[in-house]
Amino acid sequence: MDVRAHVSVIFHLDKCIGCHTCSVACKNVWTDRPGAEYMWWNNVETKPGTGYPTRWEDQEKFNGGWKYDAEKKDIALRCQNKADTFLKLFYNPNQPNLQDYYEPFTYKYEDLFTAPAGDDQPTAVPVSLITGEPIEIKSGPNWDDDLSGSPIYAENDLNLDKLTEEERAQLFEIERLTMFYLPRICNHCANPTCVAACPSGAIYKRGEDGIVLINQEKCRGWRACVAACPYKKIYFNWKTGKSEKCILCFPRLETGQPPACFHSCVGRIRYLGVLLYDADKIPSAMKVSDRALVDSQRDAILDPHDPEVVAAALRNGISEEFLDSAQNSPAYKYVIEWKLALPLHIEYRTMPMLFYVPPLLPVMGKSANGTYEHSADKFFTSLEDARIPVKYLASLFSAGNEQVVEAVMRKLMAVRYYKRWQSVRDLAENDVHRILREAKTTPEEVEAIYQMTAIPTHYQRFVLPPLQREEAIESTCSPEACKGCSGFSLDPAFTPRA
Repeated sequence: MDVRAHVSVIFHLDKCIGCHTCSVACKNVWTDRPGAEYMWWNNVETKPGTGYPTRWEDQEKFNGGWKYDAEKKDIALRCQNKADTFLKLFYNPNQPNLQDYYEPFTYKYEDLFTAPAGDDQPTAVPVSLITGEPIEIKSGPNWDDDLSGSPIYAENDLNLDKLTEEERAQLFEIERLTMFYLPRICNHCANPTCVAACPSGAIYKRGEDGIVLINQEKCRGWRACVAACPYKKIYFNWKTGKSEKCILCFPRLETGQPPACFHSCVGRIRYLGVLLYDADKIPSAMKVSDRALVDSQRDAILDPHDPEVVAAALRNGISEEFLDSAQNSPAYKYVIEWKLALPLHIEYRTMPMLFYVPPLLPVMGKSANGTYEHSADKFFTSLEDARIPVKYLASLFSAGNEQVVEAVMRKLMAVRYYKRWQSVRDLAENDVHRILREAKTTPEEVEAIYQMTAIPTHYQRFVLPPLQREEAIESTCSPEACKGCSGFSLDPAFTPRA
């Protein structure tokens, strides 16, 4: 058992209001620079919708992530192989282009002051930052905000492909029109394709916390990482010729502060904690069928309260402070204890360490007669009447396994039924407890979920000690435990003690 610690993230989608405060905070701190204008390390998408860059989920076009060979029971990069790696350094047809993002632009603000006097109000014309010529703005990172019913954006969402024509038609009826927000940052995956694809070895996972970074001195701008990342969260700086990505604000983490997007989040949807995982299981965890991927990833995550895990973690140089954070981690509670948080598009097999609690409001917001019902008899059938079909949510969060999403939804609904019953007593007590049993939860667990979801303190949402980077570099693990972080390059400065 090779125990590693990983900083992990939970986004609770029922709490996201789509205000983009997180995106603005990140832009102001990290990407307000020449060449980075189109970079959005944090962006918020409307679902159903095509996202940013446009249709990033279309791996038939972009060839991101790993592909699974069921016969060989092995995975390989989609974006390249040994035969074409060298050729794709010079031309890669799977790279997103400016049309998939948007052409960086500014405005001719001087026209507002230098325009001659006249009857018309002067305007600032948008001009390209690349050519300097006037351009017509046709897309952007939040171009399809709230346009859930738009035939241009929502109906081109790839996750709708598995729905029947009847389900698609119902989804876009004006009475059923619905949407939810999907904030996205780098997943800091445990099995990242960007690291595996980089020909210059510039991308690495930090050994002490799992954060994926790009060494700007080593980066040669080949952009293989951009093609390899299925989430398209690596960007090419067209001024410096280097690739850049979300660094999870590690300078803030090292001083005990949450990342900028977490700190600024209005809806308080973001949670940060430590997960312990068995690096020995990483090679096999993603080599299973799609339907088994969620459980396979859960099996690789270790119980931080297990004495054997604690002992192995200490031998591997994980500090007692980190172990304490893992034992009180909201990430562990949501992912393993409560099984409410799921990875985004786990079928890409990168083992993302960013998890989402699926949105409940679109599920409970519609019934047959158009009213919002609270009925013990409707507990299961309300999932069938959901505005957003469970099949759609399963396409996003469980590689199509509807049973996994249904289990999450039932527990979330049980929490809501139980807390409502405590206040208004609109159901019989026997019915409420039957709902809890059918949702495989208890009153104690419901109270814990409610506490963490509705009224958590700052220190309950963000459970992480100062990373003490200089101590991590000097620490503690055996040579056997530090052979390259599950096959991937450690930080060049991270030298295990012999």
